[in-house]
Amino acid sequence: MKSKVIRQSLLVSATCLLALSALPSQASVISISTRPIAATASTSALDYLNNWNAALSANPTAPAGYCDTTLALYSGVSNQASCAGSGGNISFHFQVDFGVTAAEAGGWDLRVGPDFGYGGAVFLDGSALSYTSTDMWWNGSYADPSQVFTESVLLSAGNHMLDVYGQEGCCDGGQQAQYRSATMRDFQTFSANDGLNAVPEPTSLALLGLGLAGLASRRRRVIA
Repeated sequence: MKSKVIRQSLLVSATCLLALSALPSQASVISISTRPIAATASTSALDYLNNWNAALSANPTAPAGYCDTTLALYSGVSNQASCAGSGGNISFHFQVDFGVTAAEAGGWDLRVGPDFGYGGAVFLDGSALSYTSTDMWWNGSYADPSQVFTESVLLSAGNHMLDVYGQEGCCDGGQQAQYRSATMRDFQTFSANDGLNAVPEPTSLALLGLGLAGLASRRRRVIA
């Protein structure tokens, strides 16, 4: 009987470990996707989203010189550097999945330094923040507001998604995105070790709690 209870305890322990492994990692998840440009006419943020969808439709699988990949750091990013592709005719989609803790909730500043010859747009949690339809090239500086995206937003505790869409005709240069939370003085670059804790889903927490409770109950039986 005792060996059976021990086996059950080990099973519950394994369940707890699986629950822990299912929790989001404590950092942003950053991705870049590129395709050949399918359309350039853009008079709204939604146009840039639609142009990206058109590029995906025209190229259901990434042709040579374009890619879908994750990034360790959202800085110095380009189609040439990240996808070993060309420097022109590029439709971009950057995505940053990040989390905000209760202590960090409040006013945040986001900024993107792009290289979008045909302009681009920024979305947060599926809603458009801003767009620019003219040539944008930040050239390593946020000093010129016409060449960068700078957004001030209120973020609640939980998971959030930043999407950046844009198009480059030629001369693909390095791009960057940064954040500054309500508790920070200086901007930081989004990275795979930036410590932005994604908030666990309620179901994951419930599973972990049940597993730990079950383990404690079984351990008490063994001792008894």
